[in-house]
Amino acid sequence: MLQHFNYKPMYTEGTLPGWTFSFFYQQQRYTGDYMPDGEIRWTGDTPPEEETVKKMIHELMTFHVYE
Repeated sequence: MLQHFNYKPMYTEGTLPGWTFSFFYQQQRYTGDYMPDGEIRWTGDTPPEEETVKKMIHELMTFHVYE
C-alpha cells in the first residue's frame, strides 16, 4: 500500500504535460513524474515490485486527476 501519496502539476498553470508525485512504500520515500500518456518516470530510486506500484499510482491518478 502506498502511504502519503502527493501529487502536483509540473507547471503552475496546472495544465498538461504532467504531474510530479511522491509517496512512501515499505517505509521508503519515492518520487517521480507522471506523464499525460500514463508513463511513469522515476526521479529517484525505483521501488521494489515496480509493476504493482505502477498499477497503484495509475489508479490514484485516475481517481484524483481525471475524475
